[in-house]
Amino acid sequence: MHYALLLTNAEPEPGQVSDEAITQMKRAMADYTAALHAAGVLVGADILAPRSGTVTVTRRDGELRIQDGPFADTREALAGVFILDVPDGDAAVAWAEKCPATQYAVIEVRPAATTVRDGVWSAGCNAE
Repeated sequence: MHYALLLTNAEPEPGQVSDEAITQMKRAMADYTAALHAAGVLVGADILAPRSGTVTVTRRDGELRIQDGPFADTREALAGVFILDVPDGDAAVAWAEKCPATQYAVIEVRPAATTVRDGVWSAGCNAE
């Protein structure tokens, strides 16, 4: 079953986090990712760029609108996503507990309702 680990945190201001702390966290995240890979559960992961580079696209009101910036103006933002292939939610939570980002972020563990593999959609494949 696929589960997404969604990392959400407040974006620090430039200079707010020391270079040493950033280097330590990058190393910890690399070790975490290596452990996921070694366990055979990592499908993919992305740590996202700051919200300043965000563009939103919508047709909610019937008209195409493209706007700079995130959809929601909140203190915290989606910062990264790990997709895991694990037996169940307990296994996904166990991996989330090991993520070094828990030191500064909230990790939402969410099962996938639909999975796309090799361009083919499988609806409802992970429903519990």
